[in-house]
Amino acid sequence: MDGMNGTTPQLSVVIPCLNEAARLPLLLADLQRSATVPEILLADGGSSDATPEIADLTGAGLIRIHPAGRGRQLRVAAAEAHGDWLLFLHADSRLSAQWSRVLTTLMQGSSASRSAWYFDLRINPSTPARRLLEKGVNLRSRWLQRPYGDQGLMLHRSLYQRCGGFAELPLMEDLDLVERLSRISDLRRIGLPLTTDGRRWQAEGVLRRSWRNACLRWRWRRGESAELLAKRYYRT
Repeated sequence: MDGMNGTTPQLSVVIPCLNEAARLPLLLADLQRSATVPEILLADGGSSDATPEIADLTGAGLIRIHPAGRGRQLRVAAAEAHGDWLLFLHADSRLSAQWSRVLTTLMQGSSASRSAWYFDLRINPSTPARRLLEKGVNLRSRWLQRPYGDQGLMLHRSLYQRCGGFAELPLMEDLDLVERLSRISDLRRIGLPLTTDGRRWQAEGVLRRSWRNACLRWRWRRGESAELLAKRYYRT
């Protein structure tokens, strides 16, 4: 897909999705609030809801990927993107009003392509426990350079290719990528929040959900397969 004026787009936005029709329009509306609308690619894992219709109405490119798997969806869509820069976002994310201006300025920096860039985590709706989680995640991202997928990731295509891109993992694809990126580049703050839907913390609560995620990460680093961990993750 070419840019809105038929030229090669500077930025391609890749969004993995599976039955996210209820939330996806909000993110797509945020992306449309730009003087130069980026190339938008929906990496769809076989949605049975209105996701294809939403893509058609908004002009987003729809890439159907089977079998589903977030790492596979991201990898396939990134290979089809045309932009010099790639921005990976989750479908339940919301961008701030300043995103286009700030990212355009950032991409024009002479040394920006040497680093990968991430947003600060914000969870909606906010609660005291979620605000504490946001602070912990954002501090961890700064100190350890290990942002999560909920924080988005923007990087130049050349850097993405140098690190090998997303692996076709059903889980932990975000941590796998940033660990490889951290060996060859810095991971830096964009300086804007990226708001994510708090539904995942609604049922379990912040502490229980955070503990479960930490245990999954620990098991993955100990060598357990992402496939086995994904079965445990999506079963609960």
